Amino acid sequence: MHKRLTTAKFVAALAATTVALSIGGCSAGSSGSDNTFTIWQFEDKASANYQAWQDALTIFKDEHPGVTVKVVDTSFDSIRKNAKLLLDGNDVPDVIEFNKGNADGGQLAAQGLLTDLTPVVEERGWDKIVKGALQNLARYDDQGNAGSGNWYGIPNSGQYYLMFLNKDMFAEAGIPLPTTDAELTSALDAFVAQGQVPVSANAGEFGLLQMWWQFVSAAADREDIDDYMFLKDDVDFSSGAFAAGSAKLQDWIDKGYLGDQLGAITQEQMKTAFISGKFPIMANGSWEFTSVKSSATFDWGTMAFPDSKLNEGLTGQLWGVPANAKNKDLAYDWIDTTLSAPVQAKIGELGGLPLLADTESITDPQTKEFTATFDVLNDGDKLTYFPDYPVTGLFEFFVSDFQAMADQSKTAKEFNSDLQTFYDDGKAALKNG
Repeated sequence: MHKRLTTAKFVAALAATTVALSIGGCSAGSSGSDNTFTIWQFEDKASANYQAWQDALTIFKDEHPGVTVKVVDTSFDSIRKNAKLLLDGNDVPDVIEFNKGNADGGQLAAQGLLTDLTPVVEERGWDKIVKGALQNLARYDDQGNAGSGNWYGIPNSGQYYLMFLNKDMFAEAGIPLPTTDAELTSALDAFVAQGQVPVSANAGEFGLLQMWWQFVSAAADREDIDDYMFLKDDVDFSSGAFAAGSAKLQDWIDKGYLGDQLGAITQEQMKTAFISGKFPIMANGSWEFTSVKSSATFDWGTMAFPDSKLNEGLTGQLWGVPANAKNKDLAYDWIDTTLSAPVQAKIGELGGLPLLADTESITDPQTKEFTATFDVLNDGDKLTYFPDYPVTGLFEFFVSDFQAMADQSKTAKEFNSDLQTFYDDGKAALKNG
């Protein structure tokens, strides 16, 4: 029989696999005294949030001269898989970045592992910054379902799914840049006819998952999305927007738009291939903007998927305060700092889609266009969240089934049927506690 790690031993083991950012000469770890403040986060060092948070650290330290700050830089997967054990005890971080959605943040909230931030949100005015649909995945009810209930997390920025375009490859191929869905299809066909796989994609991780959800979003209305995401009403995956999204994904696979090696490609390899100039298009998340901008040597641009009713996206990940944190007031001050005007402005300059966006003040044309697109989607209530949030285990289900679709061992209809069973079972499990 395997021995269960104690929380203290687990934290030590997890910390050993992370990179500690030494602030004030301190190493990584959990809060050990009242004047030691510990932050756990998983943003990539190249990301806009990570870079802006370095400014936030400077501001925070200046405003709290008697506090020793420790930052643990871990990974998304580590937090996602191990957050329950990490937060189940007294030796916990003071503030932690966690994954939003019913299956992750919702379960942490329902199990009493996160502090209810509702009184603090109202006191500090965070609800004036995190507005409208952006609030939905920051709030959870007693069952851990998003969309209503109390506040358990606060985002700093937005995210959306889009296309990155290698303008040089379009020009060299004599193919006009698309502005409509019909023009996009014509461009994809033209590249295939020239022997060029047009879209850098992957099924080894979550590339096809995001693409499928964008195709669903393109055909969906708000009721479709809310029924699926917030478990409001029954969802039929064999018809409507869901069936249309699955059929379109299969069509893109069958027509060779995505190549024939999808299952062996990772998310990082997909990005690297586009940045190295091997593909004219990459469909990916806004979080890759800074990487493309810092590394691409060709003329490039971005655009949302054309003629879509809705668009995949919402906020970035969430800051939360563990229920057993020793320094909650400091945690609230830290969140305040990350939402402050100078830190939000830095996120914007770096292409990180700040919640307090001043798009007109952004001088770089690529960053300005990229940010303005998000503003339009957000202001128009067109963002549809991300598809693996509603029930536990959906992410793993999607990765497995989309790999099967990629190697054509599973059809779109078979995928829809499998998803119906998995989703309905997961929904019943959540409602039954």
